[in-house]
Amino acid sequence: MLSRRTLAGLAGAASLPRFAIAQADNRPVITVAVQKIAITNTLDLLREQSNVGERTSTLINERLIDLDWFNGITQVPGLAQSWRRIDEATVELSLRRGVKFHNGDEFTAEDVAFSFSRTRMFGDTRPDNGQSLPVSSAYLIGAGSKELPAEIPPVARRAFPALRGVEIVDRYTVRFVNATPDVTLEGRIAANGSEINSRRGYDETDSWLAYARKPVGTGPYKVREFRPDTMLILDAHDEYWGGRPPIRTLRFVEVPEVSSRVNGLLSGEYQFACDIPPDQIAEVQRHPGFEVVGGPILNIRFTDFDKSNVVLADPRIRQAFSHAIDRTAIIEALWSGRTTIPAGLQFDFYGDMKIADWRVPEFDQVRARELLRQAGYKGEAIPYRLLNNYYTNQVASAQILVEMWRQVGLNVELSMVENWTQVRDRSRPRGVRDWSGGAAFGDPVGGMLNTFGPNGAGQATGEWRNTEFDQLCVTIQTSTDRALRKKLFRRALEIAEREDPAYTVLHQNATFTAKRRDIAWRATPSFVMDFRSSNWGNAIRD
Repeated sequence: MLSRRTLAGLAGAASLPRFAIAQADNRPVITVAVQKIAITNTLDLLREQSNVGERTSTLINERLIDLDWFNGITQVPGLAQSWRRIDEATVELSLRRGVKFHNGDEFTAEDVAFSFSRTRMFGDTRPDNGQSLPVSSAYLIGAGSKELPAEIPPVARRAFPALRGVEIVDRYTVRFVNATPDVTLEGRIAANGSEINSRRGYDETDSWLAYARKPVGTGPYKVREFRPDTMLILDAHDEYWGGRPPIRTLRFVEVPEVSSRVNGLLSGEYQFACDIPPDQIAEVQRHPGFEVVGGPILNIRFTDFDKSNVVLADPRIRQAFSHAIDRTAIIEALWSGRTTIPAGLQFDFYGDMKIADWRVPEFDQVRARELLRQAGYKGEAIPYRLLNNYYTNQVASAQILVEMWRQVGLNVELSMVENWTQVRDRSRPRGVRDWSGGAAFGDPVGGMLNTFGPNGAGQATGEWRNTEFDQLCVTIQTSTDRALRKKLFRRALEIAEREDPAYTVLHQNATFTAKRRDIAWRATPSFVMDFRSSNWGNAIRD
């Protein structure tokens, strides 16, 4: 039975306007079909160093310096409202006030210091790899050590190879202090892996994995549920400093088959379908209520060489691989001419650091055969490990490449494997493999050097190393002489792409996303999907 007090309360509530009881949330629930959500099945960008992981990263965690994808990929204020150079090795940043984490805590300098601490990046507070001690005790703030995956410390060193520490000036001011001069320090702060995490949110989890599957950030959406290999559900973070998010709930679902993604979009099950091959664009757009957006992005597809292979140890063999490829034919056959051949492993947003007259090795079958003859190649089998369309058109590209290489006399054997661990497995002979590379920021340090330099993933896997190249990298990273840096970058390209090839560029990567035509949304020139209010609905139409 209901008491008189309860009945009176109900009567009073009934007399109130409806919005006083509960205000309806009319924002949409959006479902995005993707080929893969995360390679490592975590959401921590220090571990999830992948194209697919980049798609959702900035929805959850943000960086101090953001990138404006729609205006030349320029650096703009993020969690830092401004920054300035103190000297060649120090950058001071003024933080936004009133920013809230997903757990309700205010974002402060302590969270920045923690996010770049040895606790966070290396799992302990001891000096590592000859690095200097932190410049302030604030750098050591954080919980006791959590056992980190072995892959995280190398990524941290690659991102910040000479960082001494983050100094707290006051509650809303920090200084990044480097051990060496670094003209790219602002770029590093804006790059993947530099996301800001809640100190308390990290402290209160039992393990790194628990936090990595439900990180506490400041982004426009917060993690409700993450089911590895299945689904990621994000809810709007309504206290977001950048304005109320336009979507109530975002659901990313794994749908490996292209046909299933397209059919689900057309049936209304999904509102977005990612990773659409060019040959499916016309089929989608045949339906008047749908369209495909996207194009070339800040990422380049290339073939990677394993120099430890006894056959590929001779650089002439690797040079022959490069000259045997008709890149234009691949673009026309598989990409319908919707992408381009870049000027080597570099990007336009390098500005005046780009080597404008650089070109990939020309398609020349005669030259390729002559190089094989000079090297004494006898038709030995060279393994090519392949994933099943992790990259769009990956299998078809591999089949075309193997045929092009066969035409000049190279015997390349395809081997399908299930994951990246099997691709890099050293217990069996390795030869060539697919890979891609972007640029963490607008400088060669953020591109080719980040991938193949002394701390790069290419060298970490034991596939390639060149002493002169490594020495060049050190000077390019620490010099403040722009003309000298550009001269040395040209020399680095000569080594890595021509003389002693670490890789050979295929084409600019491209992504295409199918969506409902009535949804106003823009695709960035990257893997990142931006679902902030500035990239939705009337904000775009206006």
